[in-house]
Amino acid sequence: MNTLHVKTGDTVVVLSGKDKGKQGKIISASPKKGTVLVEGVAVTAHHQKPRRQGETGGIVERETPIRACKVMRVCPKCGKPTRPAHKIADGKKTTVCKKCGAEI
Repeated sequence: MNTLHVKTGDTVVVLSGKDKGKQGKIISASPKKGTVLVEGVAVTAHHQKPRRQGETGGIVERETPIRACKVMRVCPKCGKPTRPAHKIADGKKTTVCKKCGAEI
């Protein structure tokens, strides 16, 4: 089983590609594929056909998955992109910010 350094709900910044520097929340993560869906990043136009009578079709914009290695978690306390560090306290493993030391 593959594990990711980010999870659903984390705020991340994109490190490379056409959306470099953009920040957004992770909508969903797929550890098996190694991809994440980030809010407002990698948006493409999707042509949608009306499925029911009375429903309108058209061009809908939606996010597409990007590789998880291209994103870095943002610390909620200092607001900077950081690599997560792990600390063991009282027998529990917690994730901390490398820059400010706050618990993520």
